[in-house]
Amino acid sequence: MGISEIIGLLSGVALFLYGMSLMGEGLKQVSGNKLAPILFKLSSTQVKGVLFGTGVTAVIQSSCATAVMTVGFVNSGMMKLRQAVAVILGAILGTSVTGWVICLGYLEGADGIASLLSTATLTGIVALIGMLLRMFGKKRSTIQIGNICMGFAILMFGMSTMSGSVSALGDAPWFRTLLTQMSHPALGILVGIVITALLQSASAAVGILQALSVTGAMTLEAAVPLFLGVTIGASAPVLLSALGANVSGKRTAMVYLVASFLGAMAVAALFYILDGILEFGFLDTVMNPFLMAEVNSLLRLAIVLLLMPFTDVIEMIVTLMVPDKKKEGEKEIQLEERFIAHPALAIAQCRLVIGDMARLAEKAVLAADDLIWHYSDEGFARVQHMEEEADRYEDVLGTYLAKLTGRPLAEQQSREVSKFLHVLTDFERLTDHALNIAGSAQERHEKRVSFSEKAQQELRVLTSAVAEAVQLTVQAFTTGDLAEAHRIEPLESVIDELCDQMKLNHVERLQQQDCTIMNGFIFNDLLTNFERVGDHCSNVAVAMIELDIGRFDTHEYLDKLKEKQTRDFTEMVAEFRSRYALQ
Repeated sequence: MGISEIIGLLSGVALFLYGMSLMGEGLKQVSGNKLAPILFKLSSTQVKGVLFGTGVTAVIQSSCATAVMTVGFVNSGMMKLRQAVAVILGAILGTSVTGWVICLGYLEGADGIASLLSTATLTGIVALIGMLLRMFGKKRSTIQIGNICMGFAILMFGMSTMSGSVSALGDAPWFRTLLTQMSHPALGILVGIVITALLQSASAAVGILQALSVTGAMTLEAAVPLFLGVTIGASAPVLLSALGANVSGKRTAMVYLVASFLGAMAVAALFYILDGILEFGFLDTVMNPFLMAEVNSLLRLAIVLLLMPFTDVIEMIVTLMVPDKKKEGEKEIQLEERFIAHPALAIAQCRLVIGDMARLAEKAVLAADDLIWHYSDEGFARVQHMEEEADRYEDVLGTYLAKLTGRPLAEQQSREVSKFLHVLTDFERLTDHALNIAGSAQERHEKRVSFSEKAQQELRVLTSAVAEAVQLTVQAFTTGDLAEAHRIEPLESVIDELCDQMKLNHVERLQQQDCTIMNGFIFNDLLTNFERVGDHCSNVAVAMIELDIGRFDTHEYLDKLKEKQTRDFTEMVAEFRSRYALQ
């Protein structure tokens, strides 16, 4: 093999990799945004996970891409590790489809319809279609389909170049000797791992092996360990993708390595044990690209079938390999940067994370209320910690949503993002007021200030109303229930009435000397913060209601609502007035 053949081989590899990249990227652009949500939603059971992992990988022509998407799902908390195991098993099987696509490049020499599928004819036709779509296509999807065609044509030409470069190797004694040594299972698996890890693509490694098979020197005995090694080596790019992931993401990446390694070793053990017992007579079968694709598919199918009953074991192994180092009490905010390219997924995970933030705000307000009656330094520290956590949520979510607004969004997606940006500040402000309430409780405790029995009764009524408003707000937001959201503003109106009446009552108690000036400062601070809590609950409800119909004007909505005094609004106000009446 001279220098020209080596250069030709390397050129073929380069063209193949570029064609594969161009075709895969086009496929992802055309269907990736649709396939990713489907992959996420329809992986609820083990069988579904395997089937959809296989299907998505077959479409986007990359087990690595599917695995990386899955790492993103688990990293963001949108998918459980157990679901990810099944999807990755499907990806291991689905990548074998590429080998059959590559076989189209080896259809040669027939007349009639088959002649149209020869490498040169097929490549030329597909390249022409791709060029026309790229030159004259107006829509983005049409141009991407052109990219798919061009990528396929380049891939086919690269395969042809590789095959032509290595065709003379079949008669070289040293090459036949080398392939004979590959028949040793350990060496063959190791070589397959190294080749795939260097190329960062199982499809490229399979393509090279198919090209080598045209020499006539490749036997089934040599092909089996090489394909098993390729299966394991494909985990390398997945492991690299998880370098910046959290513990769950790292565990998911390890699933690919553990599953492919255990599966390959199990299949190898079974195959060679049976060979030792039955003495397979077909191991010296001379391989061709079609047989290579068939063997690759069968080996991967065997791996998946062997591992499917042991998904729980795989989950346990990766959990032990990647221990959880999270500090006690520290909540990890799971926002996956990879989903920025898929707005539907990014919005879905934002909804989950803001839901966590909303529940945190609810806990903070309720804990602060309790401190008024049962103060403790530990309780104050807990509210303080929750306020700091909410600040962190706001920073992380705000940055993430700002990146998302820079992406092309559908109208409904744009409304969702706007809603998130509006409610984010309100939930954070709830924790600020919770900390203020806790601070007033602390001051009351330290200065030994006691409220009159009448003031205490009124405060209990108000805190009950505020607690319901917060709980109603969080429930409405996390479930997307607009009917519940419409109940918040009437309750907020009642909270405002309670605060106004309680201020007047407090003035009367001061005049009658039932309360002191010091009592008044703390009492008024509490009323002010409770009133602000109600206001922020109202803001969340208005954002949900207004943005659902495609507009956002808080003042206009509230003015019209209170001006019209609809029957439903009036009835709900009356209901809350009777429930939270001051004695």
